[in-house]
Amino acid sequence: MVKVTVCGAAGGIGQPLSLLLKLNPQVSELALFDIVNAKGVAADLSHINTPAIVTGYQPANKEDKTAIVESLKGTDLVIIPAGVPRKPGMTRADLFNINASIIRDLVANIARTAPNAAILIISNPVNSTVPIAAEVLKKLGVFNPKKLFGVTTLDSVRAETFLAGLINVSPTSLQGKISVIGGHSGDTIVPLINATPEIARKVATLSTDQYNKFINRVQYGGDEVVKAKNGVGSATLSMAYAGYRFAENVLNSLAGKETSGSIPDSSYVYLPGLPGGKELSTKYLNGVDFFSVPVVLEGGQIKSFVNPFELLKVTNDETKLVKVALDGLSKSIDQGVAFVTASKL
Repeated sequence: MVKVTVCGAAGGIGQPLSLLLKLNPQVSELALFDIVNAKGVAADLSHINTPAIVTGYQPANKEDKTAIVESLKGTDLVIIPAGVPRKPGMTRADLFNINASIIRDLVANIARTAPNAAILIISNPVNSTVPIAAEVLKKLGVFNPKKLFGVTTLDSVRAETFLAGLINVSPTSLQGKISVIGGHSGDTIVPLINATPEIARKVATLSTDQYNKFINRVQYGGDEVVKAKNGVGSATLSMAYAGYRFAENVLNSLAGKETSGSIPDSSYVYLPGLPGGKELSTKYLNGVDFFSVPVVLEGGQIKSFVNPFELLKVTNDETKLVKVALDGLSKSIDQGVAFVTASKL
């Protein structure tokens, strides 16, 4: 019996994500929260012949806190795609002022109502919104670093898809064979594609130009979608799939299924709160505390992580990418922490 709450369930990511969750037999209750249309989405999904009971919650007015509290009561997993999407010319950093407040307030409600729930943050800019969530949870005295996840799975999904086209293999065959670390915007995204010998041999056939174009496409794939949608949307369907893929990992861990035999999906996490995390940060990351690494899950939380620098054959080119990523991450993290420091909860 697992209850999942989606905050921002009526949006472009929230609706397809909620549909995928409704199809998962491990979900017994699916609570959908949004400021508008959550009840309509819930009514629609409730007609699907799968066991999950779907309920919708939306506030009657700006002051109404009942809906969010009811949606969170007894939940095991909260997924947050809430916020505004990117528009043409807008970077993830431009989203900060709007989405930072949304994440702060949602996480404060989670802290007060469902402090033991696992929290998956999709809302951009993830490089800042996850530190915001961490600081809110710290302020309210319920921070469990093993249960706070920044969802960066879309970067892995893109890397698997784009690399497969270059080396002529099935995209699904690359899941667990390559990895993406760092952050979740532009040049903070670092694909690692030489981790396994069989893939490394195929990658060795790529020209420098092909490799550089691949890296750029993974890092800026979101811009490709925004442009293709003529400025009236961003990556919603692929993000919903990626968000569900990581949520399914968490659900599987709650059911006692362990990750084995492959490189697990990465998540943007607070390293000092994980065993060995502070050492990783100090030795390889110039003290940066938030970083996306492959995480092994157990019981709905992080059991351990894979140290990419010692186990995934990081190349010189990838080391250079990490160095660039750290600069951007440091600024984004500081921005998120400062936002909560200046906030009243």
